[in-house]
Amino acid sequence: MEYIKENIKDFNTDHIFDCGQCFRWEKNDDGSYTGTAKGKIARISLRDDLLTIDNCDENDFQEVWREYLDLDTDYSRIKEYLTQNDDDIKEAVSYGYGIRILKQDFWETVVSFIISQNNNIPRIKGCIEGICSRFGRYIGEYRGKEYYDIPEPEKMAGLSAEDLAPVKLGYRAPYLIKTAQQMIDMGGPEEVRKMLLTAENPIEELQRFCGIGPKVASCISLFGLGRMDAFPIDVWMRRVMNRVYGIEEKNIKDMNTYAAEHFGEYGGIAQQYLFYYIRDLK
Repeated sequence: MEYIKENIKDFNTDHIFDCGQCFRWEKNDDGSYTGTAKGKIARISLRDDLLTIDNCDENDFQEVWREYLDLDTDYSRIKEYLTQNDDDIKEAVSYGYGIRILKQDFWETVVSFIISQNNNIPRIKGCIEGICSRFGRYIGEYRGKEYYDIPEPEKMAGLSAEDLAPVKLGYRAPYLIKTAQQMIDMGGPEEVRKMLLTAENPIEELQRFCGIGPKVASCISLFGLGRMDAFPIDVWMRRVMNRVYGIEEKNIKDMNTYAAEHFGEYGGIAQQYLFYYIRDLK
């Protein structure tokens, strides 16, 4: 099965799947990406303005991929908003012109970004793959590879540090186990997600969970809750905010204030343009 969607704008698979927002997509030799979302496996590519999703029918596209790829959001309008009064961000927006914020599963983002702490992307991907293949629900086979989902909180909470040792999570292992139990105690990830969507400060609320600090909470808020105003700050963002806007690298408070005042409701999208730009340029 192959689904083709025409007239796709502001979309680039490298920009989307290699900008640090997701860790379960792998690039193929032909430039396409294969990964999973909501229990579905797909191979996604773009040629000119034709989006091709292999292993997908009309129902899968409407029920999963249309929302996941954020295809109904007008990114050209967002770019115009971000750049109309900010010449400094124009180069970053132009460089990462095809970035879209994926609408990821909330629990998956919690697990992924707890693992991401003080870690590099290849190791993050390896750890997540190890957890899924050992403890996750079997999704299916695609082109000779078996795919598994992120383990549910009930499964994760029942594991021990020894169980997770082969995955090489280090100090992050007990964080995942404890957070999984906290999620269960609060009614499960979906109930927690609903609570956070109505919370006045979801980033602050997320930090009640084990192993979640301000940066991880901001990432979960942006990628798992769809809060486009969240502005995650790590070493790369401190660097770019210093180089582009002249803010001291240690002054995270001023960076957050600047983002709120100048990027507003699209702070998270601005962050992705800036992050992709500075990380790629080194």
